[in-house]
Amino acid sequence: MSTQKFIQLPLNKVTIKRGKQERSFELPVPIVVSGVDAKGNSFQEQTILSSISSFQATFELNSGVTIGSKIDLCLDIPKTLILENRLKLALTGAVIFVKVAANNNKKQQISVRLDKKYKIHPSSPKTN
Repeated sequence: MSTQKFIQLPLNKVTIKRGKQERSFELPVPIVVSGVDAKGNSFQEQTILSSISSFQATFELNSGVTIGSKIDLCLDIPKTLILENRLKLALTGAVIFVKVAANNNKKQQISVRLDKKYKIHPSSPKTN
């Protein structure tokens, strides 16, 4: 019988889980988070993504959610030299970690285990 080690590192470091290396990136971009809060009310809130990997996303949230809550994330992918147009990345997942935020600006630090399915949509161009 093999034993597994779970190493807890800051999210901007490589995290080891199930024998595979998973890299998490600090990516402070705006996201829109929606779902149902702990009181059963629907919410939609703009916040800033802290970090993301192929399995997990972390951010702070004012809306009080509980572990196991289903969350929808919408992330704007900016135009770059390689990417000619802005895109929107739609992700879903379940809350796996909730912590009272260290600062007083947001209520909770949230980690979401991302579902494997995602959608990429063209983003409407910004008007100047």
